[in-house]
Amino acid sequence: MQFPSPYLIITNRLASLGVKPKYITDLDSATTALRATAKFLHGKELRSGGIAPSLVGSITDAVSYLPKRLGKNLSTVSGWISASSPNVLNDVRAETMSEWVVNQYPQRRYPAAVIGSSNGAAVHLCAALGIPWLPQTLLVSLRHPVDPDEPKQELEWAKAPAQQLLAKNPDLCVYQMHDPNQDRLKVPRVTYFRLKRTRLGTQFQQFLQQNLEPGATLFLLECQYSWLSTQVSDRHVFQFGGKGKLAPEDYFQHSQQVADFLQQNGSQHQYWEPPAPDGRLPESEWGFEGALRDDVEQFARQHGFRVRRIVFDFPQDLSPLVADLYRWWYRERGLPSDRLLVESFVYLQPWWALRLGLVPFWTVFNDRMSAERLNNYLDSAKPYDEIYMTLFSNGLKALGQASLDEWRSILYRARNRGQFIGVNEQTYPGDLASYTRHYTDLKKLEGRYPMPEPLTIQQLDNFLTQAGDRYPVQWIDRYCQV
Repeated sequence: MQFPSPYLIITNRLASLGVKPKYITDLDSATTALRATAKFLHGKELRSGGIAPSLVGSITDAVSYLPKRLGKNLSTVSGWISASSPNVLNDVRAETMSEWVVNQYPQRRYPAAVIGSSNGAAVHLCAALGIPWLPQTLLVSLRHPVDPDEPKQELEWAKAPAQQLLAKNPDLCVYQMHDPNQDRLKVPRVTYFRLKRTRLGTQFQQFLQQNLEPGATLFLLECQYSWLSTQVSDRHVFQFGGKGKLAPEDYFQHSQQVADFLQQNGSQHQYWEPPAPDGRLPESEWGFEGALRDDVEQFARQHGFRVRRIVFDFPQDLSPLVADLYRWWYRERGLPSDRLLVESFVYLQPWWALRLGLVPFWTVFNDRMSAERLNNYLDSAKPYDEIYMTLFSNGLKALGQASLDEWRSILYRARNRGQFIGVNEQTYPGDLASYTRHYTDLKKLEGRYPMPEPLTIQQLDNFLTQAGDRYPVQWIDRYCQV
C-alpha cells in the first residue's frame, strides 16, 4: 500500500482551511479572478501589495528604473521563485484545488453560480448578481530552464511530468502553454501547465448542493476561443504562443517580424520551429473544455437546477455586455453612468468599481487587438464623460503590443477627462509597480456611492431582453427542473 506523502496531507488540510496549495500559481488570470470575486462576496476589496501596498509600490517602482537588462533578469528570477519544483506533481490533486476554491467563498444561499472559463468581465457579472464563480482552469508553474526559442525541447521535457500528473488526476487535462513572445521573461525558467477540469468533482458538487437555492441557475461560461495546438496524448495539449494581436498562424511562419523580434532580444534563432499542430483546440488560458458541459448538465438534472450556457468566441466579447449592464443598472438606481474604468488582464477591482460608480470594461491584455475591441465598443456606446484606464505591464515590448500612444488615444475619447490609473509612462512596459499602484491610485478617485443589493436574475433577463442581439454572446437555456 502506498501512503500519501506528508506534504500531500498538509496541503489537503490547509486547503480545507482556505489556504492555497503552493503549486497553484498566484499571479494568474484565474487565481486573481477567483480572489476578486470571493473578496467581493465577503464585502471586501481585493488588495494589491499586501498589508503595505504603498511601500511595496515604492520599492517595485524603484526597481523599474534599473537598467533594462537587469530588470528583465529580475522578472525571470521572480517567475522561477514563484514556480514549483517538478517534484510537486506527485502531490497535485484536483479535489484539493477545488476544496481551496470553494473555501474562498462565504457559505450561504445563492440564486446562481457561474462555472467555466476564466474571464475578467465575468468577475463583474458575478459581483452584480452576488454569485460565486467556479473556475475550470487553474495554473501550475514548474521550474525548468529552457531556451525559450526551442519549443520542441520544452515539449519533450514536459511529456513525462504531464503524464505523471494526469495518472493521479483522471478529471484533469493538461494544456501546456509556451509563449516566447508575451511571456518571454518567464518561459526561460518556467513551464506552464494549465489544468482544465472535465468533471465537476466532489468538492464543487457539494458546494453547489449546500449553497444554491432550490431551482437555482448554473451559468456555464463557455469561451470558444481556440488555438493551433498539438494533441500530445489523450489529455495533454501543447500550445505554442498565446492570445494577443498575433494570430496563432503568425507563430508558425518564418516572417521578418519574428526574425527582427528575436534579434532584438538577443536570440540565436531567426524563427521558431514549434511542434506541428493537429488543429484548433480550446485556448489554454481562456478557452472552455467542452467535456465539463455534459457533467454539469447531468448534475443539474439530478438536483433540479437550471442550466444557462453563456457562449462567446473571444474572451473580450463579454466586456461590452457587462459594461452596458452596469450603465443600465446605474440608471435604474438613479446614478450617473458616464464614468468608464478600463481594466487590464489581472487588474480587477469589482468592489471599487461599484463603490466609485464606475462602469467596468475588461481588456484581455495590453495588445493591439484588446485596444481595437475597446475602440469598437466606444464607437457604438453613448460617449463617456470620464475614462480611467489601468494597463498591465509585462516587462518587455512584445510583438503585437499596443503602444502608450495607442492607449492614450482612447483616453482622448472621454468628453471631460481621460486618465491612466497606476501607469508610470516613463517605465512602461517595465512598470513593475503598476500591479500595486493601479489599486492605490484607483482609491484616490473622487465619488463614493452606497454598495447596492445584487441584481436579480429577472433584472438580468430584463436587460438582456432590451439589449436584443446587440452583443456577440449567446444565452442558451438547457434545463429547468424545480
